[in-house]
Amino acid sequence: MLSLSEYQALIEQAPILIWRANKDALCDYFNNRWLVFRGRTMEQEYGNGWAEGVHPEDFDRCLKIFLDNFNKHEIFEMEYRLMRYDGVYRWIFDRGVPFYEDNGGFAGFIGSCIDVTERVEAQEALQFKLEEEVRVLKGIIPICMYCKEIRDDKGYWKQLEKYIAEHTGAQFSHGICDKCLKLYHP
Repeated sequence: MLSLSEYQALIEQAPILIWRANKDALCDYFNNRWLVFRGRTMEQEYGNGWAEGVHPEDFDRCLKIFLDNFNKHEIFEMEYRLMRYDGVYRWIFDRGVPFYEDNGGFAGFIGSCIDVTERVEAQEALQFKLEEEVRVLKGIIPICMYCKEIRDDKGYWKQLEKYIAEHTGAQFSHGICDKCLKLYHP
């Protein structure tokens, strides 16, 4: 069994950000890791003060998820950007769960957050790389090495000029280069 001081150390020094919201959906507790991460005091974060750190682009979505699930007393998970003590926004994975009094009455929510910035950035980099590969693959055109006809996406072979005209709107005027002039009309 943990002593009170061991329990407090566990909550305050756990490698996650912990918060609690009361029945009115106002946050009334943040563990030490949260306060250090934010670089703010309990008084500054108290109530809705913590929301000052949510990125403006994420704020409305974040608040909606929080309040919708709070009102239904349902577990929620969300990701949003939260400002760190140095002014840098970090991606946070936040999971909130309802908690209850000994008599079974709803008491509010307890949540835990972890910084997932590296994962989000890695996913974004991977997505960019995949999109770049698709752009490259879309740029590969199957062309016959002998007659120079191009196979379209339905498998039909088309004259080079016709294919390019259909896909780009380019128009062609035919001529003959010096090399071909000497080869075909000596």
